[in-house]
Amino acid sequence: MSQFSAQKWNQKYAEAELSTPAEACWLLKQHIRRLPLRGQALDLASGLAGNARFLARCGLNTQAWDISETATDLVTRWAKLQGLSNLQAVCKNITEQDFEPNQFDVIVVSHYLDRAILPSLVKALKPQGLLFYQTFLAPVQTNGPSNLDFYIQSNEYQAWWSSLTCEVYGEGWIKVANNGLNREAWYIGRKT
Repeated sequence: MSQFSAQKWNQKYAEAELSTPAEACWLLKQHIRRLPLRGQALDLASGLAGNARFLARCGLNTQAWDISETATDLVTRWAKLQGLSNLQAVCKNITEQDFEPNQFDVIVVSHYLDRAILPSLVKALKPQGLLFYQTFLAPVQTNGPSNLDFYIQSNEYQAWWSSLTCEVYGEGWIKVANNGLNREAWYIGRKT
């Protein structure tokens, strides 16, 4: 596990408490009707697991993977207090993760971009599984990462997942916390 990266994210979540808000991404909330009624879900690079909390409340058996042990410990305690036995937070270095094939019915990724693992996401989806992906759209923004490598380029999603059937694609401004705006791209693809 990248010690620097883990330390960075542990430090980010050091002040978080059980009451710290953790919202699902805009894409997931807007397209809740596309979710299956049951199945296995993954919130990848979950942080405080806003997406995983949402998925578990929708009845899916959900895993929240993140490099921060501080965040995953907090999510585990939160799930226990909420009685959500279908939510499991796991501390993992995602960049070193070997995804098992046909493991998840739903994978959600928001505000995380590592192009090296993108083919693995398709492999990890079960047939008819859904990938929800939402992240920052270039150019660099004041309330986003400072490194352009962590931004998607316009229409870049299409090249990544030609093996998925695109059900939703968009680019634009999304309202975020504190009434700010982010320029983002979003995608929902289905494995056939």
